[in-house]
Amino acid sequence: MPRHRKLMLAATAATTGAAIVASALIVMPAHGTPASGFGAVQQWRGLFGPLKVKGEKTGDWDVKIDSKGETDLHVVRNSIAVGGHSGWHRHPGPSLITVTVGEITAYESSDPLCSPKVYGAGEGFVDHGDHPHLLRNESSGPAETVAVQFLPRGAARRIDANAPNNCTF
Repeated sequence: MPRHRKLMLAATAATTGAAIVASALIVMPAHGTPASGFGAVQQWRGLFGPLKVKGEKTGDWDVKIDSKGETDLHVVRNSIAVGGHSGWHRHPGPSLITVTVGEITAYESSDPLCSPKVYGAGEGFVDHGDHPHLLRNESSGPAETVAVQFLPRGAARRIDANAPNNCTF
């Protein structure tokens, strides 16, 4: 075999070996906690330019919505089976969540004690989206929520997260 061919084979073997070693050292990102007994169906999506909304102040009530860039608004219906949960996740923007059927228990990673907060049908809460959270159905019946999400144009609606150290159950 000619010398240049032997050198080429040796270089290929060395490169392949280095690639195998390098790929073994790559740390794959964690995949978070998968949802269980949880379904999410997008009902509507609206595309908006920058939002500058100011409601009329009446007594103690006042509302403002202000986005610097284009906004996607999603309306999502979530169903959670008995014992089911959303998996730990966060969002790149705020969500207004209303429980429409049954009751859900929300856990926030930002709460040092990871205290459960129970919400029943007709109640709502704000998920600011800036930290991982998990919704569970700890009741004996089905549960549903509707989430209205304000997100930057084109952003993923959900970002999976690992279970935080302060929330073990």
